[in-house]
Amino acid sequence: MNRFNKRIQIIFILIMAIVFNGIAQSDTLEPNPGILDTITPAADLPKTYLPFLYDKEIAVITNQTGRIKGHHLVDFLLYENINVAKIFAPEHGFRGDASDGTEVQNGRDILTGLQVLSIYGKKKKPSEQDLQDIEVLVFDIQDVGVRFYTYISSLTYVMEAAAENDIPIIVLDRPNPNAHYIDGPVLDTAFSSFVGMHPVPVVYGMTIGEYARMVKGEGWINKSDKLDLTVVPMENYTHDSIYTLPVAPSPNLPDNKSIYLYPWICYFEGANVSVGRGTGAPFRLIGFPGFVGGDTTFTPHPIPGKSESPPFLNEQCNGINLKKIPLEELENATKIDWTYVWDMYKVLGEEKFFLENNYFDLLAGSKLLRTALIQGWSIERFKSEYQPDVDAFKKIRKKYVMYE
Repeated sequence: MNRFNKRIQIIFILIMAIVFNGIAQSDTLEPNPGILDTITPAADLPKTYLPFLYDKEIAVITNQTGRIKGHHLVDFLLYENINVAKIFAPEHGFRGDASDGTEVQNGRDILTGLQVLSIYGKKKKPSEQDLQDIEVLVFDIQDVGVRFYTYISSLTYVMEAAAENDIPIIVLDRPNPNAHYIDGPVLDTAFSSFVGMHPVPVVYGMTIGEYARMVKGEGWINKSDKLDLTVVPMENYTHDSIYTLPVAPSPNLPDNKSIYLYPWICYFEGANVSVGRGTGAPFRLIGFPGFVGGDTTFTPHPIPGKSESPPFLNEQCNGINLKKIPLEELENATKIDWTYVWDMYKVLGEEKFFLENNYFDLLAGSKLLRTALIQGWSIERFKSEYQPDVDAFKKIRKKYVMYE
């Protein structure tokens, strides 16, 4: 680190000392009112992981969701005099301000002066050079428990890089808002991609720490047996816990409703149907121009940092307002509601429904959903086809769960 950047970091640490009101001990920080509930994410238990970080050169894989008691984890680590050498940024960037699908660029964080390396751009896996002199990796990102959410893919690549370079990795566990059920087709590995790498259901019912244990235990990365993995558990958490995220996990999942609806309607990203990107209600609206029988209209526009080029840009869409579904109903859901996919397909038909890029199949994880729609299967038949695979997955999952 050059003198200029070192000076920036020293000034920043002094500022953080003022922000933290001169508190000397990390575990005595007062939580911001309304941020935390009875569940304590691993990041908020610094006594469990700071001893592994002192006097080490570390890299942090995180974004805007890496928080400790209302403050950013990186800011807190700098305040604790932890030697943070660099940051690896996933989709949407370190500060969470990159819109969907936009390549994240390398650079320096304007607030801390730290080097930020992208793992969502030209490369998705840290290189040997990137990890040179790094002694510990710390992963802290809020997941939503859905197979096509890319943070678990970034986790996988970082774990593999750690294994290949003999670097320990610490995963700070966080609640999964969709952990209360398991449903959806298990991915056919012939359809493996960055929006689905492993043979798991759409909704897999595991925290990101439990998922990391499964990635290692099932040998889904190179040199998995060499990986030194530590998952720091939460306190007061079960898979049935209802948890309101204090920070949006990504720009287009701004609240719990959108997070609960995400595994129900994301398949439309591979179809000629809008999910409300470019509006104030992404993943809470579905529709397209000319749709008949809906209950709302909306017009997608470019939104910097959220959706620069949404489908049906500047075109009025007719559709269905999913915001009206009571939050309690979504919280208590025990399965994916496939009716929206079935209903939209019936309106558009095969020729108009699917995009030509096969993205629909990558999101679905196989051709099963496409086949069910084209051949006119009932939802019940479709579910009966994938349920045996889900049951088999549940047996594998049991080996890695850490919570009730």
